[in-house]
Amino acid sequence: MTKTELETAAFDYHLPKELIATHPPKERASSRLLVVNRATGEIDHAKIGDFRSFVSDDDLCVFNDTRVMPARFYSTDGKKELLRLDFQDERRWRCLVRPGKKLRVGHTVEIGETTGTVEEILENGDRIISFDQAVDVSAHGKLALPHYMERESEPMDEARYQTVFAAQDGAVAAPTAGLHFTEAMMAQLPHAFVTLHVGVGTFQPVREALITNHRMHTESYELSADAASQIKAANRVISVGTTVTRVLEHCGRSGELELGKDETNIFIYPPYEFQVVDVLMTNFHLPQSTLLMLVSAFAGKELILEAYAKAIESEYRFFSYGDAMLIV
Repeated sequence: MTKTELETAAFDYHLPKELIATHPPKERASSRLLVVNRATGEIDHAKIGDFRSFVSDDDLCVFNDTRVMPARFYSTDGKKELLRLDFQDERRWRCLVRPGKKLRVGHTVEIGETTGTVEEILENGDRIISFDQAVDVSAHGKLALPHYMERESEPMDEARYQTVFAAQDGAVAAPTAGLHFTEAMMAQLPHAFVTLHVGVGTFQPVREALITNHRMHTESYELSADAASQIKAANRVISVGTTVTRVLEHCGRSGELELGKDETNIFIYPPYEFQVVDVLMTNFHLPQSTLLMLVSAFAGKELILEAYAKAIESEYRFFSYGDAMLIV
């Protein structure tokens, strides 16, 4: 590709603010589905309820079963904000903090009956905070909704910003393509699960002028032996979401599907030869984001930007609580 084609600005588009979905639809399966055919270039309109008609019995839909955790905490005095980034240790957290000047090494923060002390400031600005006892997450934790929703989490988000099949604790953000599926839909689909704990990095913009200079965030994943066996046997692998895609392509980079539990910082952008994924279902993504670059690698940037333009013209809802796209 030319240098111009690798510029971050090449993956831009204009989105009217009113098309950003700030709340979920009334029903999970009521969203719209834009169907993009890579072979013909055709772009058609459907509904999430039509998804089963695009899946053959010998296909396999792969979902991300991570569970979103309450990750946003406010100090008792309301002057400090913590965004918890990992969930392995209930008393020692890695956090983004605000304001940073109030949380330097040695500074403390009180959350309810618990006191935390800043032990270390990492190179990227993250804080390591050690608490004298476990924080009461149910009482003080909030879901960290994406910034573009411009609101705090509400009681209904506890259920709707979570897939019906969420099982593995550890995500800061939801694997949003999976939010459209009901238990009844899942029962009708041939499916398997992988786990990728979606981190706050999924919201980070690409600040480099050239995408090749962007440093991708790292996230934890797991691909089980059972899921790998099903994937290898499938006629087509239908990836439900970019998080699933990153796991499968990371594990399939060598040409063989390598199962296991590890971390990945795979960055997929054009040109890229997909090794595992045959069909991709995904929500609509932010301009100049790594996720838009991934779908552009899958379907071609020109076709994707054409599809986005048609979605905007047809007033589709965008981002985490928005409508979806099926790329065949």
